[in-house]
Amino acid sequence: MTPSLARLPLRVRLVAGFSATMLLVLLAAGGFVYWRVHFALDRQLNEELAGTSARLSPLVTADGGLGPEASATDRNEIYQVLDAQGRILAGSATAGTSPLLDPVDARAARVAPVRRDIGALLPIDQHPLRAYAVPLAAAQAPASVLVVAVRRDHRDEALLELLVQLGIAGLAALTVTAAVGYLLARSALRPVERYRAQAAQIAEGIPHVRLEVSEERDDEVTRLGRTLNTMLEALETAVERERDFVRDASHELRTPLTLLTTRVQLALSRPRSVAEHESVLREVRTDLDRLNRLAEHLLRAGTQRPSDGEVGEEDARLDEVVRRAAEDRARGTGDPPGSSPALHVEAGVPVAVRLAEVELAQVVGNLLDNAALHGRPPVRARVDRPAAGVGRLEVDDAGSGMDPHLLATATLRFTRSPESRSRPGFGLGLSVVAATVARSGGELRLCHDGHHESHGTALPVTCDHGPGMTVTVLLPTSGRAVVAADADEPVQNDEHAEVSHL
Repeated sequence: MTPSLARLPLRVRLVAGFSATMLLVLLAAGGFVYWRVHFALDRQLNEELAGTSARLSPLVTADGGLGPEASATDRNEIYQVLDAQGRILAGSATAGTSPLLDPVDARAARVAPVRRDIGALLPIDQHPLRAYAVPLAAAQAPASVLVVAVRRDHRDEALLELLVQLGIAGLAALTVTAAVGYLLARSALRPVERYRAQAAQIAEGIPHVRLEVSEERDDEVTRLGRTLNTMLEALETAVERERDFVRDASHELRTPLTLLTTRVQLALSRPRSVAEHESVLREVRTDLDRLNRLAEHLLRAGTQRPSDGEVGEEDARLDEVVRRAAEDRARGTGDPPGSSPALHVEAGVPVAVRLAEVELAQVVGNLLDNAALHGRPPVRARVDRPAAGVGRLEVDDAGSGMDPHLLATATLRFTRSPESRSRPGFGLGLSVVAATVARSGGELRLCHDGHHESHGTALPVTCDHGPGMTVTVLLPTSGRAVVAADADEPVQNDEHAEVSHL
């Protein structure tokens, strides 16, 4: 395709190609019709000439005239009798004085019949004839060839009229088909133009725009629109997952970085001995190791697609993670571990759950931080096994809790109560907890004043807390043995094993 044609609109190129094809079809059809009519008219003339020749040939005498038995009708026919050299021996007055055949055709007619048209169809001739020459018998010598002719006026007129009608009909058909083709092409490509306009809106950054695809059609353009919508949904999901990863990473890294900063500030707040500095450095190294594991976990979670599977097969001690989180927050306030009355931990039973330690630390840390930030002290964190194969963490506080509407929407991203908007945070903690617990096959419950909201897999455990604000996490326990801090024997993690911790 030439560059000039390539710059034309697609519908114009489609109509041009369709019109060119239609023109060829019309020319072929018109040529076929013209050939059939021409053949039929010529055959009629040939039959008439053959009849005339058969009637006059026996009447030709040796001198080229017609015998006495010829009728007046015979003598009024258009005919000529030629000798061997093609000269006229005799003929009718209507045949003229010039031979109807040239010498070459006359010599050929001595061997076999010859048909010739005299006068062209275009330009129009005044006396168009169709001649038919046959050889005469040797007994009629020197007469050698009989040429009969008939006028072609009606035949030529019919052919000219046919050409005109075919031209008009072909032009009208070409015009109509081109117009209809243009309308059809424009109608077929209208969704494409609409898709282009909507794609331009998407390129400008307008969110949640989808191509308007008709549900009543199932042609190629409609299927293209559905495929593009599927692609747009996949792209938007991917972008949203990237944004979620950035938000979750910033949210989850904020607490350990804050604790690490506080530890360093406390270490610098007064002169310390070398041994004390070494102790602080060991604690900082422990915090950095946890921070490194958290960053690796966030990276894996950010690159994992939803279809890649659920949480891995790792497990962790729920009671230990809760105690460690409480100690970290006590250090962050500058109080000795266990000395702060604002957070009370009850973890008398070793509970190993099917959740990676990094993820479990995320869950516990978010719940403790939310209780400390949005509730009122004292905050109580209780770990136990309420049923076979289920580990439970309950976090409650003395705050005003959540109203029923907020309970139902608290796990959605960026959901915050009006009074908490002036406090630090982004409304991501509970959404991260709900997602992690749901992936592990557990259940998250938000309860306050007789209202209960459940997220994840419902587990057969009843709530046994008071009317205050309580967040409960139920997780499947692992099958490995756990060792109590004050016991020498391993205890299987089920509902029959009880180990008391002070």
